[in-house]
Amino acid sequence: MDFLAQHFLWVSDPTAWVALATLIALEVVLGIDNLIFISILTNKLPEHQRASARRLGISAALLMRLVLLATISFIVAMTAPVFTAFGHPFSWRDMILIAGGLFLVWKATKEIHHSVDPDDGKDNVVSNTVTLTFGAAIFQILLLDLVFSIDSIITAVGMVDEIAIMYIAVIITVAVMLVAATPLANFIEKNPTIVMLALGFLLMIGTTLIADGFGFHVPKGYIYAAMGFSVFVEILNMLSRRRKKPASGGH
Repeated sequence: MDFLAQHFLWVSDPTAWVALATLIALEVVLGIDNLIFISILTNKLPEHQRASARRLGISAALLMRLVLLATISFIVAMTAPVFTAFGHPFSWRDMILIAGGLFLVWKATKEIHHSVDPDDGKDNVVSNTVTLTFGAAIFQILLLDLVFSIDSIITAVGMVDEIAIMYIAVIITVAVMLVAATPLANFIEKNPTIVMLALGFLLMIGTTLIADGFGFHVPKGYIYAAMGFSVFVEILNMLSRRRKKPASGGH
């Protein structure tokens, strides 16, 4: 009873509720990156496997984040320098961010190549015949879940001190991701130009992860402002195309 009371003293503190709301908002925004990747990847699966792959991938993200929260001292220790190269100290977090960023850049570049040149002989067999296996999709989702989860938890640790607030924020964030996953995936599938835009986002996110790993911190606000502006322009393009369709149909 004393244990519960000790960990829920923050409930009567208004500033703690503000911190919780802020952390949830930030975690939801950070979760968009993860969600875009999951949506693009699962859309390459056969239709009957997509929903279960999304649920499994997002559930794995929740499990991973809860486990990481349970080992919070270990996560904090991951920011400690392990070695120095080119005059810059590298921690385990830095190395994970660089590896995750490289994977995202590789994946996004490969998908953009398939979209731009689908008839390329080298990739034709893979893109048209196999598409993607369920196991391969889950493995790639888990790989990126790990990268985004570590970044998410380190952000949470830097914002609040109460472990209970972190748990609540993580659970609510993943619940929002679970609800938004299918509508986002369907929207991306129905609008082919959105796929290219989302892949561009992944390319940018991967580059910023690599930069972050090397000590060049790009403010998240700049990234999301650029993404928001790009989405706004694409929405205008979509509205323009819809207005032109009836006009062209009348001729």
